[in-house]
Amino acid sequence: MKVNIEIECTPAEARQFMGLPDVQPMQNAMMDKLQQKMAENIDKFSPETILQNWFTFDPKMAERFQDMFASMSGLGAGTKGKK
Repeated sequence: MKVNIEIECTPAEARQFMGLPDVQPMQNAMMDKLQQKMAENIDKFSPETILQNWFTFDPKMAERFQDMFASMSGLGAGTKGKK
């Protein structure tokens, strides 16, 4: 025996019926706060700023990046193990 029950209701009605809290106001407040923080710090995420932070951390970082990319391109070109 197979029984199908179809219930048509909105998510808010289902949440209220099951006794779950409405978290929409809290979610909206958190999203507004997150958007405000992102807008305040957007200049810190420009490519120039990120590269500047990476390369000022260690003077030899540029050389390490260059070596890393050279070794990656060597592996992709089939020159693994050749130096």
